Amino acid sequence: MFQSITLFFDRMVRRYLPDAFLFAIILTFIVFILGIGFTNSSPMQMVEHWGTGFWDLLAFAMQMSLIVVTGYILANSPVVKRVLAKISTFANSPGQAIMLVTFVAAIACLINYGFGLVVGALLAIHVAKRVPSVDYRLLMASAYSAFLLWHGGLSGSVPLTIATEDHFLTDILGVVPITETLLSNANLFIVIALLISLPLLNRLLMKSTQGVGKIDQEFINMQTSKSLEEEEPTNTQIDEDATPAERLENSQIVSFVIGLLGLVFIIYHFVQNGLDLNINIVNFIMLFLGILAHRTPRRFLNSVSDAVKNAGGIIIQFPFYAGIMGMMVESGLSEQMSMWFVSISNDFTLPLFTFISAGIVNFFVPSGGGQWAIQGPIMIPAAMELGVDGAKTAMAVAWGDAWTNMIQPFWALPLLAIAGLKVKDIMGFCVMILFWSFIPITIGLLFF
Repeated sequence: MFQSITLFFDRMVRRYLPDAFLFAIILTFIVFILGIGFTNSSPMQMVEHWGTGFWDLLAFAMQMSLIVVTGYILANSPVVKRVLAKISTFANSPGQAIMLVTFVAAIACLINYGFGLVVGALLAIHVAKRVPSVDYRLLMASAYSAFLLWHGGLSGSVPLTIATEDHFLTDILGVVPITETLLSNANLFIVIALLISLPLLNRLLMKSTQGVGKIDQEFINMQTSKSLEEEEPTNTQIDEDATPAERLENSQIVSFVIGLLGLVFIIYHFVQNGLDLNINIVNFIMLFLGILAHRTPRRFLNSVSDAVKNAGGIIIQFPFYAGIMGMMVESGLSEQMSMWFVSISNDFTLPLFTFISAGIVNFFVPSGGGQWAIQGPIMIPAAMELGVDGAKTAMAVAWGDAWTNMIQPFWALPLLAIAGLKVKDIMGFCVMILFWSFIPITIGLLFF
């Protein structure tokens, strides 16, 4: 039965799921129609909400793009790639390949979600070269399944936002340290349960593959060869005919000095503020570690060029989702949706219904920070009124955002760009991952 269900969803997704950009456009049409049908907004007002909201999240979009870019830069450095090639040697069979990629990518996503997406894709490519009999689509789906854990990790935008001074809900919620969110019993249970179960689940999904995920060996060889071409040069001398500009571009001293300056600030930040991990400091850490890891400005900038290409889909789609968010918020549609879940909740079930409602909203606003801006002002006052812990309610929104990313193609774009695949190639497997992950997340939110 499990195999039949997986095969059914795989066939349906591969046949009917459009490209991620078209998915965003279809969602735009759906929200436009729902706004007219379920709120007092006229068609012209919905157009106004859409156009006005189109550019409202540019600052946050820049933060999110930098997380993906800086994560790629670090993951694509020679030292990290050598580590990935070494790790791939632990896989000697398709089953081991699936489990290894899932677990390593999950750990990387807990550190930083942009880093995790890229590490998962690059490790999967190294593993696919070593174990060519593995189903390549499932291997990449396994790498993407690790993205489930990101909002319970160190780059989670909701817990980092509410841990930041003067966030927009400070008057209601106060500043909530990560000891009450990321290090809470509920979050630790969910993270550990998924770390253990996802590799096993993905291995079980191997029984549902039908040989359609064959590896393009030429593509794999090209990708791994590209990785090896960028190793640190053994000869650090610069050509005598090089111009002063070229000497600066290839100077290890320049990278070392600016990288050291960045590390000094990072240490200063934590000495002054304790374990204050907000979005900006996470980006700062990834950026300067990337500068040091690439050793010269030229090699660093070459990696930046590749990183920006992988973030291109996100950059162009984010304004469309900002427009969708504008329609959801200004029409009152998101408030109606969230308030309906609040109306059927009590002090025990509010975290569960907050999680489910966040999963639904995530279809239309696939951004943890953007979604928190919509649901936080609704869910936190409801939690205060019902006597529910505000930190747990915030994490329920966070996990709802992470949960339906398994069937929302927005954040799969950088991984797919590296893998050379399309959304429909992996999403059928991700549906099964969505169903399973509901169980440990629900247990954690209700009973811990």
